[in-house]
Amino acid sequence: MTGQLEHETPPLDRPTLLVTLTGTDRPGLTSAVLSTIAGRGLEVIDAEQVVLRGRLVLGVLLSAPRDHKQLKKELKELAEQLDVDIDVKKGVGDNEPRRKGRTQVTVIGSPLTAEGFAAIAGRIADTGANIDRISRMARYPVTAVEIAVSGADTDALRTVLALEGVRQGLDVAVQAGGLYRRAKRLIVMDVDSTLIQGEVIEMLAAHAGREAEVAAVTEQAMRGELEFAESLHHRVATLEGLPASALDEVYAAIQLAPGARTLVRTLKRLGYQFAIVSGGFSQITDKIAADLGIDYAAANELEIVDGKLTGKVVGEIVDRPGKAVALRRFAESSRTPLSQTVAIGDGANDLDMLAAAGLGVAFNAKPVVRAAADTHLSVPYLDTILYLLGISREEVEAADSLS
Repeated sequence: MTGQLEHETPPLDRPTLLVTLTGTDRPGLTSAVLSTIAGRGLEVIDAEQVVLRGRLVLGVLLSAPRDHKQLKKELKELAEQLDVDIDVKKGVGDNEPRRKGRTQVTVIGSPLTAEGFAAIAGRIADTGANIDRISRMARYPVTAVEIAVSGADTDALRTVLALEGVRQGLDVAVQAGGLYRRAKRLIVMDVDSTLIQGEVIEMLAAHAGREAEVAAVTEQAMRGELEFAESLHHRVATLEGLPASALDEVYAAIQLAPGARTLVRTLKRLGYQFAIVSGGFSQITDKIAADLGIDYAAANELEIVDGKLTGKVVGEIVDRPGKAVALRRFAESSRTPLSQTVAIGDGANDLDMLAAAGLGVAFNAKPVVRAAADTHLSVPYLDTILYLLGISREEVEAADSLS
């Protein structure tokens, strides 16, 4: 057993015929073309169709018939009947095999300008890579397109396009292509300012009248200027004496990031598993996990005595290294290879987790995190993660309409 395909590759020098139709889209055009072709014993080698603003482009590559001139005449007559353009060209062989180095580039803009898109295409060309296919993943609330590229070094292309994306105000994700991109995965998300809007500890501090002080320390920690465990103990100490009922009030006030429910709902349908890993508090994250159907959760635990917070945490601290440890633990529990995990976060304490995952996504993140992650998103919609995984908004809406 060599692991190679058992079938022989068709010869590259056989005569072929390319039929291309362009015209106003309406039912029956594709059928009419194929019906005209049928009956000659021809082989369909390739076919592709796209519709843009009601304009149809159909291409069919066939084994060339002996009477290709007669077929060309019939297709020209059909074109006149249907009021479309049909071009027929005889040639040799199929498409050239795609070069090694398959890469998927996802470009997200709000808006996606022609200037920006041209710049991205130009940088791809500058690397010597080829654009094989472009398809739209979403048209609102952002525009997202996926570009299949061959002949590129993925890491080098990621560096080039990340810089161009910043210049153009676009989010650009570059991932290795191939079969494993479609495998079922484990999604591991940070909570504060990622899955939810805002920081829970600041919301608790507001109840204690210490919000400004805590927010300043949080900002230092998220920028990587202050060691997380030290900042956590300092901030939690400000909560001493706060009634435990404040946790329920904070939970009731929490707002999920836009698109969070769509992201979880869609990927759960596809068999993905989810985990949340937080430097926040289990009294909050456990409820979020139950609400969304999250499979795994890890967070710090606030100490509560006689119905009041003591200003301390109990148990092992979930900090920057702890988040990566949790990701590996959840991957093992779900039997997911690390290469098939996706981590999403925004702060410096997410860096180890993002580095450990197969795909690390910085979501509206601090500069230090954006620079280190595989890719970043600067739009506020968490469900844009779906486009990075090759799932279009149309597919999401179609699945929702059936539920």
